[in-house]
Amino acid sequence: MSVVPSFVPHGQHFIAGAQIATQAQFSSAPAHGPAHAFSVGTPALVDEACRAAEEAFSSFGYSAREDRAIFLEAIADEIEARADDITQIASQETGLPVARLIGERGRTVMQLRLFAAHIRQGDYLDRRNDTDLTHPQSASSPKLRLMQRPIGPVAVFGASNFPLAFSVAGGDTASALAAGCPVVVKGHSAHPGTSEIVAQAVVAAITRCGLHPGVFSLIQGGRRDVGEALVQHRLIRAVGFTGSLGGGRALFDLCMARPDPIPFFGELGSVNPMFLLPAALAARSQEIGAGWAASLAMGAGQFCTNPGIAVVMRGADGVDFAEAARSALSQTPPQAMLTAGIAAAYRDGRDRIAAHPRVRSLLTSSCDVRDATPDLFSVTAREWLGNHLLAEEVFGPLGLIVTVEDLAQMREVATSLTGQLTVTLHMDEADAAIAKDLLPILERKAGRLLVNGFPTGVEVCDAMVHGGPYPASTNFGATSVGTLSIRRWLRPVCYQNLPESVLPMDLR
Repeated sequence: MSVVPSFVPHGQHFIAGAQIATQAQFSSAPAHGPAHAFSVGTPALVDEACRAAEEAFSSFGYSAREDRAIFLEAIADEIEARADDITQIASQETGLPVARLIGERGRTVMQLRLFAAHIRQGDYLDRRNDTDLTHPQSASSPKLRLMQRPIGPVAVFGASNFPLAFSVAGGDTASALAAGCPVVVKGHSAHPGTSEIVAQAVVAAITRCGLHPGVFSLIQGGRRDVGEALVQHRLIRAVGFTGSLGGGRALFDLCMARPDPIPFFGELGSVNPMFLLPAALAARSQEIGAGWAASLAMGAGQFCTNPGIAVVMRGADGVDFAEAARSALSQTPPQAMLTAGIAAAYRDGRDRIAAHPRVRSLLTSSCDVRDATPDLFSVTAREWLGNHLLAEEVFGPLGLIVTVEDLAQMREVATSLTGQLTVTLHMDEADAAIAKDLLPILERKAGRLLVNGFPTGVEVCDAMVHGGPYPASTNFGATSVGTLSIRRWLRPVCYQNLPESVLPMDLR
C-alpha cells in the first residue's frame, strides 16, 4: 500500500491518468478551513475522457472477474491509505461531523469490497443454457447460451449529500467498474477537494493493477455545459445520478433526446411518508414521536430517505405524538448544511409550507447562510390532498404531520402518493388487518417498505432497493444501493451456436 503525504489539492482534473488544468477556475466554499482553487471542466475534456473510456473498454470490458475484483479491492486499500486526509478535507468542505464521515468512508470501502466478492461469485451474470429447456430438442436445434455483458462507458455525477458513498468512488462507480464499465465522473462543486483525493486513490489503484488509464476520469464541477456534454456524448452508454428533481429531470430529458437514447438512472426526490396505525399510535405515540424527530434532524435532514411526512389519526394519541416530536426537535442545535445554496433552498421550502393558510406551525426556527434548525408543521389530510405543493420534498430538517379523520382517509392519502424511495408503517399486531389493506397500495408507491423503524439507514447488501417509481427515481426497476445495482450497467446477450473456443470465458 502506498505511503501518502498530507493532502493539499492541486485543483486539476484527472483525464485517463493525466492531471490536466484549465484556464478558468472556481473556488471551493468550505464550511470551515481554507478555500482552494479548482479548474473548471469543459466539453473538450469530456470528449477526451469519453474517448479514453471507450478505448479502455476494449480490454476492461472483457477482463477476468478476478482481475476486476482485485482492482476494486485496490481502490478500497488506497482510500484507506488516505483516510485521515479524506476525513479532514471532507469535513472542511461539507461541514459534516467527523464521525459521520468516518462511517461514510467505511461504507464506501465496504461497497467496493462487497462488489469484489459479488463478481467473484458470478451469480450476477445470470448465465442460461438451452440444456435447461424442458421441451424436446432435435439434433438441428440451435445451441443457445445467455449471459449479462457490460454496456460500455458510464457517466456518474457526484452527489452533494454523500461526498464519499455516492460520489467519485461511491456505489455507482463501484458497481459500474465491477460490471466492466469504464467510468467518467463529474465531480460535485460542493466538495471538489474530496473528489480529488478520492480520484487520486482510484488512479493509484489503476496504476497498481496495470489497467488502461481510460478506465476512470474525473472532471471537476463548473458550468452546466459539462454535465450536458457528458450525458449527450455518443460514447456514454448510461448515466448514474443522485440529486435534485429539477437537475435530474433536465439531464434525463437530454438522455431521451439523443439520437440514440440511453438509460438515465436518477435518484431524485422523496418525502418518505410514515403511516402511524391506530394501535401502535395508542401504545407508543411519544416513543415514535421522539424517534421521528431524531430521524428528521439526522445530518440536518440532508438524506434522500428523510421521513418528511407523518400520517396520523386525529385524536389525543396524535396530539401526544406531535408534542413528543416538537419537544425533541426544539432541543436540536443548529447544524451546518452542505452548501449555502442548499440552505437557501431549505428556507424557500420551509416558507412555502408556512405560507399555506391552513398549515399550522408547531415549531419554527432559523436558517442562516448555512446553519439550520428544524421546523415542524401540521395540516389536515383534506388540505394536504388539495394542494400538491405540500407533498413535495423539502430537503432539510422539516416535518409535516398530516392528520386523517379515519382509515378511509388514510387510504386516500396512500393512494394519492407519487413515487417514493421508502414508505414506513408503524404498527402493532392489532393493526395487521389495516396494514394488509394498505400494502397493495404502498408497494406500488415505493422501492422499500419498513415496519416500526425509520428509513434514514440504508443498508448496503444483496436485498436492498434504493429507488422507486418517479419522481423517487427515473427507473423503477433499478436500485442505486446494494449488489442488484450492478444490473444497471449490464445487458443480456444471447450466443447461438458459438463454438467453445470462441465463447466468453464465463460461458465455457
